[in-house]
Amino acid sequence: MVTTVLLGGHIMDPANGVDRVGDLVIRDGRVAGIDVPYGADTATVDCRGDLVLPGLIDTHAHVYRYVTGRFGLDADTCGIKSGVTTLIDQGGASCITIPGFRHYVAEPATSRVLSFISAYLVGGLEGHYYPELYRPSCLDVDATVKAALANKDLVRGVKAHAELGGFQRWGMDVMRIAAQIGREADLPVYIHFGQLWPSPDSGLDIDPDSIFRDVLELTKPGDVLAHPFSRHPGGFVGTDGKVHPLLGEAVARGMKIDVGHGSHFSFDMARRVLEAGFLPDTLGADMHGYNTKVPHPPATPDIHPDEGDHLFTSAIRFSLVSTMTSMLALGVPLEQVVPMVTSEAAKLAGMEGEIGHLGVGAVADVSVLSDERGKWTLRDNEGNQAVTSRMLNPRFCLREGVRHDADAPILPVLKAAA
Repeated sequence: MVTTVLLGGHIMDPANGVDRVGDLVIRDGRVAGIDVPYGADTATVDCRGDLVLPGLIDTHAHVYRYVTGRFGLDADTCGIKSGVTTLIDQGGASCITIPGFRHYVAEPATSRVLSFISAYLVGGLEGHYYPELYRPSCLDVDATVKAALANKDLVRGVKAHAELGGFQRWGMDVMRIAAQIGREADLPVYIHFGQLWPSPDSGLDIDPDSIFRDVLELTKPGDVLAHPFSRHPGGFVGTDGKVHPLLGEAVARGMKIDVGHGSHFSFDMARRVLEAGFLPDTLGADMHGYNTKVPHPPATPDIHPDEGDHLFTSAIRFSLVSTMTSMLALGVPLEQVVPMVTSEAAKLAGMEGEIGHLGVGAVADVSVLSDERGKWTLRDNEGNQAVTSRMLNPRFCLREGVRHDADAPILPVLKAAA
């Protein structure tokens, strides 16, 4: 059997209450334990000063490469090559395209890839470049429920949007249908908040602050409210600058909150939500081809129609691990950040017994992060800043016990402040 020992790292395993320095022993692709005996012919890796965590889980990925055009990224670039062992694609695949997602993305990837299936027939084509493809007549409850139930190992939820541009076009109809899909499939619905499409030239007169209230009536416990820190209207923070008064009720009813960082992320909005007492459950990165600098596939649009304005574009490079640093900069303790990308993320996927922990016998999905001290200034796409004295960077991960260095070219590199 192959044995690997990660020596002297700071092991944090929230699911099992572990938070201490020790040697993590991996044997034949499984966790053998912490500080247990191991033989002489063992591969050892010096992890002193590093964080040794259950394999990170990105709850908001976009990795249906090529089929979703410029929008979809390479799974392993966002996954194992970025120190992340599991990715949950949000809405790339639909009831029509889920077989291709399984065959061409999930199965070939070394990273574990899961799906929140799109409520829309077209899935995430070009990152919703063409709004009219997402009108109510472009959803099919029966077909989507059938696809979800036929792919239970892969499909862990449903993706939908509750945003101003769509509501101005079609009102609540799309969200009603998406909620029905979630109920009939008995799956959580991951709901995008914050404007996605530009407003139409003529449409319904929608108060952006009414969207959260109206959608809350359709939700069920376990549904996920995404983008709490969005800088766009129609989200958690109202036009008056205050956190929506019904957010507390939503949490009390069992709704979950996912950061869904993306180009939406605002330090200003994050401070408002956190100061109001609402801590997200999970921490998805929301990287895609419109906010991450990668070569564009041939024949895809040169620019998104909203680039240069606000909705998709991003001047700031980020990754799942850098979003962890952003949370630290906002004053969230590491002990609360780590569960967001491990044990709580596993619960969101309905896989808490299988991934997101380092218990004896668990599959050896492990992420090792450097944990540096200094001074760094972080920025968002609005120009807001946050200063951190702690910087996390992915070093490598183990996927089923096999090492993969974090060498993805998309990873951000931030220099320490003078």
